[in-house]
Amino acid sequence: MAKRLKNKAQTKPVGSPAAFAQAAECLKTLAHPVRLRMVQLLLHGRYTVGEIAEDCGIPDNVASDHLRLMQRCGFFTSEREGRRVYYRVAEPHLGNIMQCIEDKYLPRASRSAS
Repeated sequence: MAKRLKNKAQTKPVGSPAAFAQAAECLKTLAHPVRLRMVQLLLHGRYTVGEIAEDCGIPDNVASDHLRLMQRCGFFTSEREGRRVYYRVAEPHLGNIMQCIEDKYLPRASRSAS
């Protein structure tokens, strides 16, 4: 068996089991088609629950549940203007994640239509 030579210039990436557990929980939260669409929408502007629900083809109360879950994870924030509550992205890294998803799973032509 040949000895494996260690490259002294190689650095080991940083990461703890606790940090990866937290990352996994966040990714599990994102791992839902409606939530991914919500992220995509909110990366392009702010929307009310009703607007998001209509776009996603789900009832308002279901959209609210999804939004509340995403807000608890720190992905979204909300702001009230009169009787309306608008949601927007709070976690800027969601843009990178969505870019990966769009590049892999959405044809270029259909992206500009959304």
